[in-house]
Amino acid sequence: MLYSSVIKTMKKEIADIRKDYMLQTLGESNVEEDAISQFTKWWNEAVNSAIDEVNAMTLATASKEGVPSARIVLLKDYDERGFVFFTNYNSQKGNELNTNPHAALVFFWKELERQIRIQGVVEKINSDESDIYFFSRPIGSRIGAWASPQSIVIDRKMLEEKVKLYTEQFGENVPRPPFWGGYRLMPFIIEFWQGRSNRLHDRIHYTKNTDMSWKLERLAP
Repeated sequence: MLYSSVIKTMKKEIADIRKDYMLQTLGESNVEEDAISQFTKWWNEAVNSAIDEVNAMTLATASKEGVPSARIVLLKDYDERGFVFFTNYNSQKGNELNTNPHAALVFFWKELERQIRIQGVVEKINSDESDIYFFSRPIGSRIGAWASPQSIVIDRKMLEEKVKLYTEQFGENVPRPPFWGGYRLMPFIIEFWQGRSNRLHDRIHYTKNTDMSWKLERLAP
């Protein structure tokens, strides 16, 4: 009975957590016609707000059976083509993207009370683009890409031995592994969410048209 009472108290405390959002508003009249331009506007404001790891985003993928999985990755580039991140091609997300290229991204910048949801199709970027980013990384990170068979069961000792092995093998000249590189999520939906008081949030929803322009709509919160 005591254990049950403690659990009920804890759950009530969780249910009571809430925040009223009051910082800003978002309307059809003060957004860009182009979704990537609007992302750039918000991105610059987020960067200038000194948000910690502003480029952290949730990447959601799904298996060919439709079983979803999600994790935090880092945005490393974007333009009108889409949003770029890097990983091991043989990781869980890499394997899922190979069989089901549909994916989603979420940015949450709590300091600005903002969220951006992005849906699209993912493709590998070309090897030259992957090389440029890989060789900009610290040597330790480049060694780590070789040493880690991402998403595979492994013990720490084995991982450290592989780091030592590749450090001795490559020295300062660490090539990009053939199993590691970048992906680009090419969006067809981008939604900008601005927190508002009483949960009456602003949601401006962009859908890409066949002519590559964007259709803009407001969604109910």
